[in-house]
This record gives sequence, structure tokens and C-alpha cells, in this order.
Amino acid sequence: MSKLYLVPTPIGNLEDMTFRAVRVLKEVDLILAEDTRTSGKLMKHFEISTPMQSHHMHNEHKTVDRIIERLQSGETIALISDAGTPAISDPGFLLTRACVKYDIEVDCLPGATAFVPALVNSGLPNDKFVFEGFLPVKKGRQTRLKLLAEETRTMIFYESPHKLVKTLENFIAYFGEDREVSVSRELSKLHEETIRGNAKEVLEHFKNKPPKGEIVIILEGKKK
Repeated sequence: MSKLYLVPTPIGNLEDMTFRAVRVLKEVDLILAEDTRTSGKLMKHFEISTPMQSHHMHNEHKTVDRIIERLQSGETIALISDAGTPAISDPGFLLTRACVKYDIEVDCLPGATAFVPALVNSGLPNDKFVFEGFLPVKKGRQTRLKLLAEETRTMIFYESPHKLVKTLENFIAYFGEDREVSVSRELSKLHEETIRGNAKEVLEHFKNKPPKGEIVIILEGKKK
């Protein structure tokens, strides 16, 4: 029976791969991978020999129709990203939407995603939060920050290490230097680190110690 599986993969520590994820990846007819070279290492580690095909942000618009045809013919297909849960700041939404449109079953497995541990260990309120992912690089960035200045829920951002200082400077300019921030990097990896404090303190830390690795920023909402 045709089905699309969205399969989370570890964000760093391979022990975070679930038994179910390994089983599904071994049983499906095809694995769609964001980067087949990156995923190839994961497949080798778990002795998964299922055929792989690339499916990333630059080709997903072109490949969706062909994948839907394969699913409609009765195949089972799994979609993985380089790390974490597909469609969370990664490819996956377009294919999922197409499956829903054509009544093809979609099964998203629970598993690793970077923002959840970063949010929970931040010490900031997590009863209500908003996921912003990556801020616009240029066009629309100021507009987005102005809008978020009034947001009262805890905010979650993804950022690259070389842009972190600039983003923290933006936060100070739009939200004030006293806004509480938690920056987690290299989650689940050997050099995992979380730096907490107000925006000014956290900015000074990373000016003196340039960050490396994948970064999640948790920002306090505007106080009511």
C-alpha cells in the first residue's frame, strides 16, 4: 500500500535514531534524501541498503510529480533531511501537500528536531511559543523584526554561526538589550553548549568567542 513516511534523523548523536526509523528506512522502496552523500554515512552506519534519490530545496518543485506517480503506483517512500525532522526548515512541505491533495497516506514519525531541546533547556516560558526558523537575510528582515517586537510568546530562530553576532545586534536594536536570550549550539554533539543571559551579555560572549556549529536561538517575548 502506497505511503509517504517522513522520517526524522539524528541532529548529531546517532543514538537518537529510533528503532522504528531504522525499520521503516529498511522496508520502504525508496528513500528521498536532502543530500545523498550525507545520508549515505547514516545508511552505512545502520546497514540500510534501500535505494536513495536526492530531494532538496533546489529540485523539489521538479521532482514532486514523479514521486507522486511512484506513490500512486503502490510504492512506499521515505523522506529524510540531513538532520532532524523533514519540513522543519527543510524540504518536505511541498511533497506532503501533494500527497494530501491526492489522498496518499502520510505518516510522520516522531523523532529528533533541534528546536525542542533548545526551547526546553532555555529556561524561558515554553507553554506558548512561535517558531520563526531562519529570518530573511535582506529583503523583509526589518519588517519581520518590527512585527516580532510586539510578540509576547517565546520565539525560536535558526541561525548560521557567521550570522549570529549580527542577528543578536538586530535583537538589541529592535527588542532592547535586556531581552532574555538562550543560544544553543551543537545540540546532542560532543561540544554541545547553551549560553543564557540578556541580549547584551550573550552578544558580548559570542563577540569574544565566535561560535561554530548549528545554532538555535530562543528569545523571550515582550513582557505584557
